[in-house]
Amino acid sequence: MGRYAAVTGKVVDELARILDPARVVTDPEKLAPYAHDEVSEAAYVCMPDVVVKPNTTAEVSAILRLANREMIPVTPRGAGTGLSAGCVPMHGGIVLSLENMNRVIEVDRRNLFMVVEPGVTTGEVQRIAREQGLLYAGDPCSSESSQIGGNLAENAGGNKAVKYGTTSKHVYGLEVVLPTGEIVTTGGKCVKDVTGYDLVHLFVGSEGTLGVITKAWLKLLPLPKFQVDLLAPFDDMQKAIEVVPRVMTESGIVPTAVEFMDSLSIKAAELYLNSSLPHSDAAAYLIVELEGNSEQQVESEYEAIGHLCMQCGALEVYIADNLATQDRIWKARKCVAEALRVVSPIYCMEDITVPTSEIPQLLTSISQISKEFDVKIPAFGHAGDGNIHATLLREGMDDATWETTKEKALHEMYSATYRHGGNLSGEHGIGAKRLRPLERFVDRAQMQVLKSIKAALDPNLILNPGKIVDMN
Repeated sequence: MGRYAAVTGKVVDELARILDPARVVTDPEKLAPYAHDEVSEAAYVCMPDVVVKPNTTAEVSAILRLANREMIPVTPRGAGTGLSAGCVPMHGGIVLSLENMNRVIEVDRRNLFMVVEPGVTTGEVQRIAREQGLLYAGDPCSSESSQIGGNLAENAGGNKAVKYGTTSKHVYGLEVVLPTGEIVTTGGKCVKDVTGYDLVHLFVGSEGTLGVITKAWLKLLPLPKFQVDLLAPFDDMQKAIEVVPRVMTESGIVPTAVEFMDSLSIKAAELYLNSSLPHSDAAAYLIVELEGNSEQQVESEYEAIGHLCMQCGALEVYIADNLATQDRIWKARKCVAEALRVVSPIYCMEDITVPTSEIPQLLTSISQISKEFDVKIPAFGHAGDGNIHATLLREGMDDATWETTKEKALHEMYSATYRHGGNLSGEHGIGAKRLRPLERFVDRAQMQVLKSIKAALDPNLILNPGKIVDMN
């Protein structure tokens, strides 16, 4: 491991004293689930030496003090639903699982805040808010399985980002344990706060490389009274995508969500759900969600957007104004990632992001790359905010052909993304998977800033090494 020390029996004994033996895992069979996230490739499977499951911030602090003293790498982990190998222990050592820290500490209706520990699932945060007549607007497709701590670490995007922004927009305070074991509380329930550097949003999106989040103050909103979803199938992907910027520039309407699925994604979802979808032979789906407090307002908005879709070549516009039909639409959209894994268990899912107006051109480039390298690249994602999940499928390729094809196709895809004013990741993060591409596509001065921040907060480089920046 080079700079890092091994996890010895003495270290395991000390971890057992900090916690208790039942929350210190060394059995190889029980360690195996913590060796990977949702990235399918073998290069991103690394066994930890030990998994620890703290219950409190004090225990997290003690674990990090021990690891920092002994020069042992620590990889923080939530539910393991990530797609960048961000919680994979690339250097072995300790996996710090936050699954036991799953309390909702407070729901403050007067100030519209919820205070939670990192192990609470995002779906649970959403449900608790809804029961109080409130909205937590963070909404990744993995909300039922992902944990809020992981959403914070990755600055998760999701379906509602076009209206409400990514996870960072809903976080006003954090309790963080630094790699040295010190505990920092920054921000809180104040809506305005420029007291020093914005440390909250330094840690959000830092992928567990700068500190371990142990508590978060999440902003809530009043729950809109009415919601309608539209499903518009198109016979041409470009027609569907070109509607997106026009929705906001011509109609003056800001939808809650604008999602898209291409034909390969539609077919995969239909197969996965074992259920027929409307116009499943379409080249593309556009899904638009609208919400508001006035039924008349929502009705006028969906009529305007529906009319625009038909003007632009939609085959039909389906209106879902009840939970059953809305659930049918969103099940199809939210299952796409899992559905593609069934089609091709080995795959490479990207989440490139460009300005919304550049989506049509980028999708054209992706189609050309697919043909050039003879690899299927279904595309789906968040059309309203320019975030495209382009997924390379390994079908009919041996290992060597797949690796060569994947690397060449990815390089061309990333190059096209930057030509169109984009970036490598909109919500999945850099992790270990995009470590080298980040170095290739980001300028040297910016990389030096990232490395300087890492070195300042983690001088022994023990926290989630091998992610975002290479410090060797």
